[in-house]
Amino acid sequence: MKGDEPPPKTEDGHFIVVSGRRWRATDPDIPEAVAAELRKALMAARRDVGRALRAGEDPASARARVQVAKVALGERGTPWWEQTPEQRRERWERGLREVGS
Repeated sequence: MKGDEPPPKTEDGHFIVVSGRRWRATDPDIPEAVAAELRKALMAARRDVGRALRAGEDPASARARVQVAKVALGERGTPWWEQTPEQRRERWERGLREVGS
């Protein structure tokens, strides 16, 4: 895998493979603009986790935001391939509301 290439996926598309390890793939039905907003929130929350740890502070609130974004993207929680289209849409819409607040 080269720098700009996405990681390979399993045949069923449910997982990406990074250094031989499987990680749940982002829900492919999330509109790109929504996925981009959720990824932006995820990266900000991850930076806040690091900042809190370096400052000797409790990173719990930042970690909770990471969790919200990962669930909204379909990377945690109920597997997106086990959800109806309506459940999937509600999941990412709820995540957008929560990361925006």
